[in-house]
Amino acid sequence: MGTMAVLFYNDGGSDANDENIKSKKKDVERLSTSKPFMKKCQDYFWGLIFLLPAIAIFCVFLWTPIVKGIVYSFMNVDFVHGNKFIGLDNYRDIFASSLLGTSVINTLYYMLLCILIGFWVPSIVSIAVSELRWFRGSMRLIVYLPNIVPAVVLYGMWQWLYDPLGPANQIMSWFDSQQIMWLTDKSMAMLSIVIAETWQSFGTAALIYLAGIVSIPKDLYEAAEIDGAGVLQRIRYITIPGIRHLYILLFILQLIGTSQGFLTHMALTGGGPNNATLTYMYQIINEAFTNLNYGRASAMGVLMFLVLSSLSIILYTIQGRSKQA
Repeated sequence: MGTMAVLFYNDGGSDANDENIKSKKKDVERLSTSKPFMKKCQDYFWGLIFLLPAIAIFCVFLWTPIVKGIVYSFMNVDFVHGNKFIGLDNYRDIFASSLLGTSVINTLYYMLLCILIGFWVPSIVSIAVSELRWFRGSMRLIVYLPNIVPAVVLYGMWQWLYDPLGPANQIMSWFDSQQIMWLTDKSMAMLSIVIAETWQSFGTAALIYLAGIVSIPKDLYEAAEIDGAGVLQRIRYITIPGIRHLYILLFILQLIGTSQGFLTHMALTGGGPNNATLTYMYQIINEAFTNLNYGRASAMGVLMFLVLSSLSIILYTIQGRSKQA
């Protein structure tokens, strides 16, 4: 009996000790979770304070117009007599317009030409500059120079180059080619715009590619040279895989940027000839500032916002799956 009592007493004491240990562990866990949280709040407090002005500006000048554009797309915007809610009438008018199909097809054709011509130029130029042994810094400056040219000067220069008696046709005459109407021929107008925009804007993308190439460890290139790899082999097996993530990023940015192109079209061709260079964004500008139909222009902007957002999500999803694979 005495032995059993002792055993019973010891079992009860061990249970009590286990409960005390568990409660202490829980208290320690609470303290360990609360302290880092409070420490994180203290660490991020001043950072959030400094970010508040930028967040406020971002919300006021970006998200507020987006929200208002969505609201205006359901209204007949009239600054004199007041806005009137008209439901989906603006969207019905858009899909009933004969210019919608023309502008969408022109925009897709313009985006395709920009990808086939303009997307690869910055990559090729950046790889060529990175392989230079001398004057690499000077070449970076020369590559970026077209971005510094003011838009007014740029468009005037290309109108002069594309003139029927301008330098472009004079160069073509050296090869016994017929005179090309660069900006007034429906088959050549969009291509002429893409060439002009590629020359103007490839410098920024080239610098991004160059930054990615610089971040590739030099040990890889040195090891490749020791193994006897040539220039093309280094580019194929080291440079291109090292900047592959930039191709996806800049591809998405190019799709978004080219889908909103209208400035060069407005300056060089005015959407002509016969609406051959009328893009979707240019049609939005015409609806808003020529026809003064802000509700319909807002509805067209909302449709573009939805399409580009969906496209970006799909491309980033594909990129994420490729990384996991």
